[in-house]
Amino acid sequence: MVVKRIVPNIASDQTDKAKSFYAEILEMDVVMDLGWIVTFAAASNANPQVSVAIEGGSGTPVPDLSVEVDNFDEVQLRVRRSGPAIVYGPVQEPWGVKRFFVKDPLGRLLNILAHE
Repeated sequence: MVVKRIVPNIASDQTDKAKSFYAEILEMDVVMDLGWIVTFAAASNANPQVSVAIEGGSGTPVPDLSVEVDNFDEVQLRVRRSGPAIVYGPVQEPWGVKRFFVKDPLGRLLNILAHE
């Protein structure tokens, strides 16, 4: 298996409003809150998640999607071999993820990550 989860990211500086909606109205759990990003998850078999972020972390733009993989080095090698430029990283971030940013063929910015 390569992909462990995919999380859509919404760029917004209104994380309090997001908490009111996603946590209170939709009853999603806040599973991560780093101040600049808040991730909500629903308790179901599918484990759907959504993040609302002021920035992408470490001064980067908010990516369209975050894709967690279980074989980070292999995915990075595949990306390098296939041609799209890595636009950030790879880097080990202080909050415990190894990641890089790449644009998919449709121009969407992806945050490819693994928890280390």
